Order: sequence, then C-alpha cells, then structure tokens
Amino acid sequence: MSKLTVGGVYVSGAWVLGLAMLLGGCAKPAQVHVDDLPVRRVVVYRNGVAYFERAGSVDSEKIQFSLRRENVGDFLATLAILEQGGSTVKAASFPVELEDEEEPAVDPQLEAAMDAWEGKRPVKRPGLRVVTLELDGKKHDLTVGYLAETPVWRPSYRLVVGEGGKSELQAWGIVQNQSGEDWKDVEISLVAGAPIAFESDLGEPVIPPRPIVTDSGEIISAVPEGDTTYNQVPAEPMAPPAAAPATEESESKADSDYDDMPESSASSGAGPKKAAARPGVRTRATANQAADQRESAPKPAAMPAFGGVGAVRDTSRLATVAAQTGSTRYDVPVKVTIPDQSATMVLLISKTIPGEAVYLYAPDGGVPESSQHPFRVVRFKNDAGGLLEKGPIAVFEKGAFLGQGLMESLPMQGSATVPFALVRGLGIQLEYGSDQRGSRLYSAANGSLVVEIDYATLTTYHVQNGEKDAVRLLVRHPRNPQAKLWKPPVGTEENLGDHIAFVPVNVPGFGKGDLVVEERYPSQTGVEWRSLLARSAIETYLKTENPSAGDRATLEKILTMARALADADDLEVRLRREQQELERASRETRLSIEAIEKNTRAADLRAELTDRLRKTTARLDQITKELIEMGLRRSEQEVRLKEATQGLVIAPPDQRKK
Repeated sequence: MSKLTVGGVYVSGAWVLGLAMLLGGCAKPAQVHVDDLPVRRVVVYRNGVAYFERAGSVDSEKIQFSLRRENVGDFLATLAILEQGGSTVKAASFPVELEDEEEPAVDPQLEAAMDAWEGKRPVKRPGLRVVTLELDGKKHDLTVGYLAETPVWRPSYRLVVGEGGKSELQAWGIVQNQSGEDWKDVEISLVAGAPIAFESDLGEPVIPPRPIVTDSGEIISAVPEGDTTYNQVPAEPMAPPAAAPATEESESKADSDYDDMPESSASSGAGPKKAAARPGVRTRATANQAADQRESAPKPAAMPAFGGVGAVRDTSRLATVAAQTGSTRYDVPVKVTIPDQSATMVLLISKTIPGEAVYLYAPDGGVPESSQHPFRVVRFKNDAGGLLEKGPIAVFEKGAFLGQGLMESLPMQGSATVPFALVRGLGIQLEYGSDQRGSRLYSAANGSLVVEIDYATLTTYHVQNGEKDAVRLLVRHPRNPQAKLWKPPVGTEENLGDHIAFVPVNVPGFGKGDLVVEERYPSQTGVEWRSLLARSAIETYLKTENPSAGDRATLEKILTMARALADADDLEVRLRREQQELERASRETRLSIEAIEKNTRAADLRAELTDRLRKTTARLDQITKELIEMGLRRSEQEVRLKEATQGLVIAPPDQRKK
C-alpha cells in the first residue's frame, strides 16, 4: 500500500476522502431516473460529460426513464442497451415515446401513496419527460449506458522533494455529483482527456420548412371566338382485337400491376368492376389470397439494429469504448459512494518519481521582479504511467511547506517545471545581438543561383550569484519558431509545442556566469555567380554533396571562372583607386608648376615637378590601357560563365535524391 507523510500527517493510498459540498437552493429532480436499474459505474471526463452505466434485472413489458428536459437529447443520442442474459429485447429498434409532463405539483404524500398502489409507476414531476423502452414481459438482465452533463473532475497534486533526485508525488481527483441522485457503491473512472461530445436536440420535434405551391385556378378573361369546319364523312370504326386467353405469366403480371396500384385506387368503386370485366385480371379477393400465401411463406432473418441487441454479452465493453476517447483513464479500485450535491476526493497516484528543486529564470508579466530574478521551481518527470491533467500542486521539502504552483498538462515521460517562489539572491541581465553565418548552395536553374544563408540571433544571459552555494540555473528561453538552436549546452530541453527551451547554466557561489543562446534560421537569396557568397556556397556543395560527374565538372569550371572574374574585379578596384590618386597628384603637380613658373630661383624644383608629372601621366596612360584590356577579357569571361551556368540545374535540398 502506497503512503505519504505530509507535515506529519499520514495519508493512506486506500482512503477515499468524502468532502460534503452542499449546494444551496432547491434540489432538482434526477437527470435520469429509472426503477430497478441503479447506477453501477460512472466515467467522468474533462469536457463536462460523464458516462453512466445502470444495470439490473427486469421482468416487465417496458422500462420507463424519467428525464429532465435538458437531458433528453444527450440521452437519446448516446443510449446503449446490452444484455447479460435471459430473454431478448422485444425489438432491436426499440420505440421511444416522449410525453410532456407539465402537470401541476402533486402532494408528496399523495404521490407516495400512488407509487405504492401502482407499483412501478414512473415518477412524474413538472418539467420531466418519459422515454419508454418496450420489452416482451420476460426476464432481462440489462445494462444501460448513456452520457449526461456532469461537472469536470479536477486534479490536485502534492509533491514532496527528497534527496538524490527522487520525490514523492500524490495525485487526487475531485469528483462532484450534481445528478440529482446518490451514487451508492459505484465504480468510478476518471479520464484525462476530452472526447468530442456535443449537445443534441433529438428530444425535440423538427419539421423542416417546405416550399409553398399555390393554385389560383383558371380564369377566362375573354370570350373565345367559335371556329367552323367543313362537313366530313366519318370513317368506319375499327373492330377491337380479340382478348388473349389468360396465362400464368399474364396472371402474374396482372397481379404485380395490382400490387403496385395505390390502395386508394384499388379500393375505389370503379377499380374492382373494371378488373372483373377484363379477362385475365384477378379480383381483390384473389390478390388477398396470394398475399396470405406470401405472408405464410418463410422469411429471411431480419438484420438486428444497434449491432445486434442480445448478441453482445460483454458489459465491460461500454466503459472500455467510452474511455478509449481519453488518453489516460484512472479506475478507482474500490467502490465509492457520493451523495447528491456533494464532492469526493479519490486518490489516483502515490508514487516515487524523478524530481528535484532547482532555479528557473522565466520572466512573468504578473511578477515584475521576475525579469531580474529567477524562481525556485520543482522539476519532475511524469513516471506515473499516464497523462497528468492541469491542476494545482503543493510542494513540500523536509517536512516544510515551500509553496504552491500550477502544473500544465503533462504527458507520459514528460518533464514539468513548476515555479513556487521568487529568489532575489540571483541577478540576471540580458544582452541581444545578431550576425550572419555561412552560406549553402540552395538551387540553380536558367543561369540564376540561389544561396541559403543562416541569420543568427544571439541572446546572452549574464548571471550573478549573491549566495555562497553554487547553483544550477535553468533559463526559459523563448524560441523563434522558424529558427533552430545552434550547439546548445548539454542538458538543454526543447518544448516544440510552446516554442520554448530550458537551457542550463552553472554559476559558482558569489560568482558570475554567462550563457549565450544562439538561434539560426535560414533565408534564401539570389546572388551573382562571382560573388564571395556564391563561391563559398559552391565550395561547400562540392565538399559535402555528391553531385554527378558532369555537374561537378561544370561547377569546378564555373568556380574557376568566378574566381578569375572576382580577381579581375578586385584588380579593377585597385587600379581605379590608383587612377584617382594619380589624377589628384597630377592636378596638384600642375598647380605647383604654374605657381613657380615665373620664379627664376625655382628652376630645380620646376624640373623635379615636371619629371614627376611626366611619370604620373605615363602611369595613368598604362592604367587606362590595362583597364581597357581587362574590360575586354572580363566581357569574354562573363560570356563563357553565362554559357556554363545556363545548362546547370540543381534542385532545392528537399527535392534532391538521397
């Protein structure tokens, strides 16, 4: 037997703690009431409905269910009948009667006397309806299942943090009974999940609108003129053909024609007389005799409705099927009694699981100081064998209450991080940055090249520990849905559904620590073949991919020409820069020569400046020649490069053959 001691109080796993929760106001009638079929099993879901299973032995000709008006639709939409043994239900498709019970209130003593006098008289109260299931008067061991609105069951957790990464987890389920009747010794199952369940109005009559067709009669708005024709000699009438003798084939066809005739036409006054006057056509008496013969003939077995009522004998399947719509079902091992208008706590789990108390930096708008300080949290793994629904959790350690938190839904083998206190002994500051990293050949077609580049976002967490003990801090880092973590630290956990990551960092006592979280997301862009990005992408593609021999040769040729063009571009830039410097120096030299032209004492300086100007002019002429020759060569290389790239086709990564 599992057990847990919380604050010196011993709690046993076999206990079922009943909490009286009396709800004010007048008591409503039961959602569903039926004699001889008490509630045996209740499966409560998290979407406002519960599956009820009633069972008992019945030997009457009918069973009458009294229902609240608002429950009729759900009852009819989900009603399932199974038999454990005995006679079968009278009809596989059972008839249903809906009787309005808008009667005035009846004195309780008079009603009790009428019940005792009439035996199994259905309870009639204002606002109720009655659904009748017809039987054959023999013994039936029936199980009836249906859905009805019920308050959701709510979980409540307790976690005692231990040593060595182990903790004790208790999970309780709170079930409320507002059905209008006591649940006595019922089997309770709680499902962590919400199957699709909707309100139905099958109990209300529906008459769809029909198109209106009017007949205004015929009105003669003008007097027609008469026509006259010439007198003609009438032709002699033709003799009618002789009647064919009656045969079995004609008699069968006539019988079929008679059977296909509407009853109003066959029973009219003119119908039988005409039929009797014609040879080979049977009268109504003859047709009735044939019908009697057909009725007496053996008939094929009728297909049973609802999967064959009476054929299914396993009554546990109803609960199993209902629970399959949830992800996890908790079957309480003992029968529970829950009085009407009250609640009960049932122990679902008491187990040792992996868990510890750590620090977590997770800024919360409701706690302003959490932008600079971390929380104290419990981290534990769901090793309980089923889904844990969202609910409050109380945290204990060494016999002391540490705090409370709210746990989100936790799947099997998932990890939960629940804050329960704020720690001001740790300070945190953030720093943001961005960068561009690497390039990859994405695709090539029709002479165009697309390169994929990684854009990196950098988030740096500066942590300062004001406590003497070293701490292990988890940082709740919000993720970019389009990006991926780049080389995250060991122990990083990603929650792809919520786009967050828990990244660890160790900080020494009275020390500092930095955590850099890098995220990269790719972006495609078109580039020139001779650009640095293009050449880097081609080099990476040739090293990491396995292109065909033809594509490899073409890419290597393109890479050689791209490098030559890139070198030519660099050389042109240098020559243009040198040309600009020489032109500036030449202008300055000419101005200097003009300034000392009439100074007879500056002959030596004038000769030096004149020689410098000559050399500068000669170099400018050489540069101009080189630029012209380079332009011609580059034009030729560009044509060759364009021809080489036109025939190259490289598909995007997701379309390449592996």
